[in-house]
Amino acid sequence: MSVQRDYNKELKDTADHKYAYNFDFDVMHPFMLKAFIPFFKEGNFLELGSFKGDFTKRFLPYFDDITCVEVSDEAVSIAKAAFGNKVKFVQSLFETANLEGKFKNIVLTHVLEHIDDPVAVLKRVNDEWLAEDGRFFLVCPNANAPSRQIAVKMGLISHNSAITPAEAEHGHKITYTLDTLERDARAAGLNVVYRSGIFFKALANFQWDRLLNTDIISKEYLDGCFELGQLYPDLCSSIFLLCEKGK
Repeated sequence: MSVQRDYNKELKDTADHKYAYNFDFDVMHPFMLKAFIPFFKEGNFLELGSFKGDFTKRFLPYFDDITCVEVSDEAVSIAKAAFGNKVKFVQSLFETANLEGKFKNIVLTHVLEHIDDPVAVLKRVNDEWLAEDGRFFLVCPNANAPSRQIAVKMGLISHNSAITPAEAEHGHKITYTLDTLERDARAAGLNVVYRSGIFFKALANFQWDRLLNTDIISKEYLDGCFELGQLYPDLCSSIFLLCEKGK
């Protein structure tokens, strides 16, 4: 028997772990966008899993036709209040979402690891939602990020791809590596055309949040971590696959 998930609860911070950190909003979001921009296609845009719209707002200068699918009614209410009629919201599970037409750009960032059947959702992206000449931007947290590997050596987690109790509370079902993420993308029929990582990361998110409130970290240092991540994708905070529609 499957357990009914409370998606609103999964978005809440826990006693020892935030759902999203300032590091996510202030560092990862800008660098993910920077990684995406060269591959954008002219046309419409679909964001799968928009949370409260923090990442959504960064796409407004690039697209006039934006649709977001988000399961949490609380998150959708907050986002709708922020965007008004600039963004179309569909409050639904990906598994049951009813979307009209095809999309030239589809983004799924830090969401796939929360899904019960990720291949089934990726298959909907490929078969139903992605335009023939569209691009699919898939990003997940990286099990092999140095911060996680250090946590293993410290005895805080058992292995790189372990799901911590806090991650489980936030609905994580898997911690991906580049090879397992590509495995699921290919199993869904997607054509992976580019692989990379986003931001070399040796510190945990809560440590980054503390550092970002000081003058220790400069913009140049952050840019350097982003550039280094292009050389060592398997040592990045997040892994990134650019996919096109499979035949």
